[in-house]
Amino acid sequence: QVQLVESGGGLVQPGGSLRLSCAFSGRTFSTYGMAWFRRAPGKGREFVAGVKWSGQSTNYADSVKGRFTISRDNAKNTVYLQMNSLELEDTAVYYCAADKYGFGDDRLHEYDSWGQGTQVTVSS
Repeated sequence: QVQLVESGGGLVQPGGSLRLSCAFSGRTFSTYGMAWFRRAPGKGREFVAGVKWSGQSTNYADSVKGRFTISRDNAKNTVYLQMNSLELEDTAVYYCAADKYGFGDDRLHEYDSWGQGTQVTVSS
């Protein structure tokens, strides 16, 4: 059974940066696609970024392209989300998710393992 533990959330001013981490355990990390989703207050869950099992393909929501970068370290069983130029609208709970099919794309139904979430608050 896959277990995911996120860390790195916090309070940051607009224009600032944060890096989220997600530690994976329980299965072979290098075969899983990984992604970050988020849920803002009063809104549904939204795909943010995903990475294929190999790390050679990434996907981003239009709202974060050019500002966020997803990466993975298969030796450390960890996926990261570097968030730069943060905006007020980025405030949300961010969730790490694992895709057993390996794609790491934006198809929600492919993700069957989720972390507990980490809060990111962008405020002046």
